[in-house]
Amino acid sequence: MSTICGIDEAGRGPVIGPMVITGILIDEKDLDKLKNIKVRDSKLLTPKQREFLYKEIKKIIIKEKTIIISHNEIDDALNSEELNLNKLEAIKTAMIINFLKPEKVTIDCPSVNIKSYVDYLKNFLKYEPKIKAEHKADYKYCEVSAASIIAKVTRDAEIEKLKKKHNVDFGSGYPSDPITQEFLKKNYSKYDFFRKTWSSYKRVSEKKKQKTLTDF
Repeated sequence: MSTICGIDEAGRGPVIGPMVITGILIDEKDLDKLKNIKVRDSKLLTPKQREFLYKEIKKIIIKEKTIIISHNEIDDALNSEELNLNKLEAIKTAMIINFLKPEKVTIDCPSVNIKSYVDYLKNFLKYEPKIKAEHKADYKYCEVSAASIIAKVTRDAEIEKLKKKHNVDFGSGYPSDPITQEFLKKNYSKYDFFRKTWSSYKRVSEKKKQKTLTDF
């Protein structure tokens, strides 16, 4: 039996905080164990279920690698000429594969163009595993669901740390969240955890700048 790695991210869309990418390494014969504990895409689970499964997954897998990408690193990538969010994610995914050294890899592909994403990713690999990249892989494959759960639990913990550190409640950090929207409007220049390249952030900051000019 060969080793397989599932890779997924959490926190790609929020205007606040980091994005987290996780890869899990598992023996193919143990995939049924993940199915038996009802591992599913993290978005279909409650926080309590994710916390429980996080611990159970760790008992089944060989090891995992999680990379936390800060809001600053995301902004730097988006402000650069040669990178974007997909390319940044591909580079980090390659780092995870190089570290875990699986024979097979299943990836939840963030790009519309799966082929060009995989081709770009391969530039950063030190060897040639068998890669399966698909959309909605976190729904279809338990190894990717397991990675999505670890990534989500890790990101949620990072968000809680931010809230405690600054003693604030900014909601989920997603632009669609009314609490986040309100927090962003009032505090866009006060805290340093916003992704400033996000359109939701730019809209608020530019509106405020224009208002200041008209006030003047």
